Amino acid sequence: MPADDLSRMFAALADPTRRDMVARLSQHDATVGELAAPYDMSLQAVSKHLKVLAAAGLVHRVSQRQPVRLDADALGHMNVWLERYRTQAEQRYRRLDALLAELPDQSPATEE
Repeated sequence: MPADDLSRMFAALADPTRRDMVARLSQHDATVGELAAPYDMSLQAVSKHLKVLAAAGLVHRVSQRQPVRLDADALGHMNVWLERYRTQAEQRYRRLDALLAELPDQSPATEE
């Protein structure tokens, strides 16, 4: 996946309203009206948020009358990218833990 696609996805998810919409769409498809219900904003504002999510490839709408659908594949691409770096960080920490375990105990002696 091109870096620009990932940049658009992460930028779209930088907004808490859009993250909430994605979370809700992960449960079920929804119309714009259904998505707008919990927010104190106009349908036009919700539509603008959806356009950002759609431009990032995170949601799809076939037509105005169709419900909005979350694109699980796009989230999968993001997860693959994140997982690669999470795995690398875990490996680095395991190496550090092993190195620290090899060091002699440096704790100060306690007086009795």
